[in-house]
Amino acid sequence: MMKICSPDMKCLALVILMINSICVFSQIRHDTFVIVGCFYNGTTEVEFEVDDEEFLYADFDRDELVYTVPRFLVDDPSKLFDSEHEYRNAKKGKKSCSALVAIAKAEEKNPPEQTDPPESIVYSSEEVELGVENSLICFVNHFYPPEIKVTWTRNGLPVSEGASLSRYYLNNDQTFHQFSTLTFTPRDGDIYSCTVEHMALDRPQTRIWEPDFSHDSSVGPDVYCGVGLAVGLLGVAAGTFLMVKGHHGR
Repeated sequence: MMKICSPDMKCLALVILMINSICVFSQIRHDTFVIVGCFYNGTTEVEFEVDDEEFLYADFDRDELVYTVPRFLVDDPSKLFDSEHEYRNAKKGKKSCSALVAIAKAEEKNPPEQTDPPESIVYSSEEVELGVENSLICFVNHFYPPEIKVTWTRNGLPVSEGASLSRYYLNNDQTFHQFSTLTFTPRDGDIYSCTVEHMALDRPQTRIWEPDFSHDSSVGPDVYCGVGLAVGLLGVAAGTFLMVKGHHGR
């Protein structure tokens, strides 16, 4: 477990290491912990706990272990531990403090960069016509930092030919947007996808697009209806002209 404590805060120690082990006293299982605490001012504390109670600590000024367990519980606690070995471990913990505190201070001065995940949408630049070259646009918006990867597929296979990526554009909220364009020729049954990768996304973001030619079926009847109406109006106009001409000819 780790906790960051600056010198002006009211916390006793920065806990940087906890080692859990099992030992046996008179055939009874006990949980033991070694806790190394580091202060920003350079001091270090190391204590040993048994069943969540302090058993001993390292006194680096006196260069020895100090047992805090009551004598009526254990007559000679030093016999329960290899004092020399445990003190060497305590000194190893102290040595690691300087490096870990330096890392903690660096992280405080350079906190993790804030990120915003992108939003994306795919659309065609022109009205889609079967067999007529067109462009697909993948619009990626509201992401930060300005670094994304955009890839295209057609029918599940990667497509790179005809693909391009614009520069980054800054939004008013300090996020960015960008365009990726794919030149293609619409074919019936083709399915395209645009996949965006960004550090703020848990997984790549994919948008699917497929051409819709359903409006083509309505073009024929509309044209015929329009032609029929035009012919009908011409017939009415011609009939009216003949009627007027015949009336004046009498």
